[in-house]
Amino acid sequence: MAILIKKPADIKPSEITPRSVYLDRRRFMKQAFASSLLLAADTMLPAWAKRWPELAKSSYSTDEKVNTYEDITTYNNFYEFGTGKSDPSENAGDFNPKPWSIAVEGECGKPGTFDLEDFIKPYVLEERIYRLRCVEGWSMVIPWVGFSLANMLKMFEPASKAKFVEFTTLYDKSRMPGQKRSVLNWPYVEGLRIDEAMNELPIMAVGLYGDVLPNQNGAPIRLVVPWKYGFKSIKSIVKIRFIETQPKTTWNEIAPSEYGFYSNVNPNVDHPRWSQKKERRIGEPFWKPKIDTQMFNGYGDHVAQLYQGMDLVKYF
Repeated sequence: MAILIKKPADIKPSEITPRSVYLDRRRFMKQAFASSLLLAADTMLPAWAKRWPELAKSSYSTDEKVNTYEDITTYNNFYEFGTGKSDPSENAGDFNPKPWSIAVEGECGKPGTFDLEDFIKPYVLEERIYRLRCVEGWSMVIPWVGFSLANMLKMFEPASKAKFVEFTTLYDKSRMPGQKRSVLNWPYVEGLRIDEAMNELPIMAVGLYGDVLPNQNGAPIRLVVPWKYGFKSIKSIVKIRFIETQPKTTWNEIAPSEYGFYSNVNPNVDHPRWSQKKERRIGEPFWKPKIDTQMFNGYGDHVAQLYQGMDLVKYF
């Protein structure tokens, strides 16, 4: 049987699948029978990802212009794979997030260790388009796929003593080469006050752009808290712990004068080395003026009540 291999010059533009179509799983499912390669790729997805053909749309999503897939996957903070913005996309390719389990511990009625498939199974996956604002002064708008953090936490029946929730990233130098360097105190740890975690906005993200999370974006599961700076978005989570006292989070522990526990986006509280009043949307040309940073990253209607009576300059 002869195999016809077309030269680039012989390929018509109409025969090339646009990247936007490839990334849009709704179109992907409609075109699956027209492309055996895409169909084969779909059969390789984990079982929980096959529930995605028609993701629910969240009423909490912003209507701002979404960043490109390339923006979102090549400009990242993920020190486990390097300190440069391009390091995670360059160094995380060999990371294998399978199999994966998550331990739930501490002050709760249903602790245990759960395989990722079983961990995700009870929840409704939806697309939430959230801004991500980083302390360095850049921002993105990202179409996450995930489920409610609050609904997840309730399943484990937190006790009255549980005042905070602590999250821990995988610690494995053989799989995460950045951990061989002492740039942070490993493993990476983040935390939320329990009422913050029970707010309707935070999600556990397992995908973006309608597909599973790329390694450099925190595969296979990460936290997204849209009114807090990006370093609150802990990635590759392996442990969740309900605790009575405020946890020692990684950035707050190594540089407490620069990174507060709360990490709320607040244009009125400058970082010691730069202003937080403006931000640059990744993907925009550098000659374009920066945009104003909004209090609580624009989500104040949903979260301002959590901090009534607090001095947000002191508790930054």
